[in-house]
Amino acid sequence: MICRVCDSTHLEPVVDLGEQPWCNNFLRKEDVGKEPFYPLRVLFCHDCHTSQLDFTVKKEVMFGDHTYLSGVTKSLSEHFRNIAHEVDSRFFVGQSQKSVLDIGSNDGTQLEHFQTLGYEVLGVESSKTTARIANEAGVPTLNAFFNRETMNGIGKQFDVFNASGVFFHLEELHSVCEAIKTGLKKDGVFVVQFLYMKSIMENLAFDQIYHEHLLYYTLETIEVLLNRHGFSMFDAYLAPIHGGSIIGFIGHRGSRQPTERLLAMREEERVSGCNTIEAYRKFDQHIKWMKQENLAYLGTAKKAGKRVYGFGAPVKGNTMLNYFGVGPDLIECLVEKNALRRGLYSPGMHIPLLIEDEVSEPPNIYYVLAWNFKKEILANNRALIDKGVEFYFPVNPKVSA
Repeated sequence: MICRVCDSTHLEPVVDLGEQPWCNNFLRKEDVGKEPFYPLRVLFCHDCHTSQLDFTVKKEVMFGDHTYLSGVTKSLSEHFRNIAHEVDSRFFVGQSQKSVLDIGSNDGTQLEHFQTLGYEVLGVESSKTTARIANEAGVPTLNAFFNRETMNGIGKQFDVFNASGVFFHLEELHSVCEAIKTGLKKDGVFVVQFLYMKSIMENLAFDQIYHEHLLYYTLETIEVLLNRHGFSMFDAYLAPIHGGSIIGFIGHRGSRQPTERLLAMREEERVSGCNTIEAYRKFDQHIKWMKQENLAYLGTAKKAGKRVYGFGAPVKGNTMLNYFGVGPDLIECLVEKNALRRGLYSPGMHIPLLIEDEVSEPPNIYYVLAWNFKKEILANNRALIDKGVEFYFPVNPKVSA
């Protein structure tokens, strides 16, 4: 294999989570047990230090149609609103005509906030179902994979490009970068939002490793990619969303000077050692310990006769359930808000999903797979907590939305 970022062949395995199903492949009852499994391994590039998967499930399989909806979670929509207002107030306030293209725009939640601010918007979304939902909501959305060919077909430039939680998904990584290079105006801003590998390691959030996430960036490693394509990051900060995500602001090379905030973050990252193979080896060992601790906790709950439900059915939760080997014998069901998942089963472990309105009696314990929305979950379920229902967070992020 060659490195997805720098083309090096000097890569080494650092985390192996075994054979796992594509974890967004929620199953109908008749498909249970028929899902394919794939290797889920992380490699470390000794040359550019980027961590990445060594196996690619084709984008047409993972992103041609899926059930994830951005707008389901209130705190995520609020985060997107804040991003739109920040971009507008920092770079385009007073500009009469302004435009934004959102890569992997999902149900259009991010773009709706830009529309409110007077932007001409265009979403590019590969999933047929979510693209349809966005268009029906009045958010112009092209159902396609974003790449050079798609950008050539669009045939115009934009003030803003946004890539929220998608830049680490890209099978056609360099084609996408070249497309943004072509489509971004001279003084335009590319906003990239990505899970921060430093936070993943600090939080032991190994469940954020799954087949859709082909790459795991730090500031150092994403800048290798950006520099290769004539971009430079000029500002960034760590936001609480998803347990710690970088919000990076990028322009054409030389268009803006780096902020003191970015320079300080680069230095903090260097001092932490998070871009060394030793950090990944330590992370791997901690994942193994975490598995033992969680299986002990769930086993004790079962022996005590307690009923355990999963709270949320996020895609990442299936990495954890499959690696731990936790099925319906330990967690009876997964309780979900997203009605598109009604009546489905989790891939691999085959735990049935219930929609919130189908739960007649709460369990003794909610095992919270959607841990990245801890604050919102605890606030919304205070009545259950007061009645003695335990909310157990297998991952306790230092930065939480």
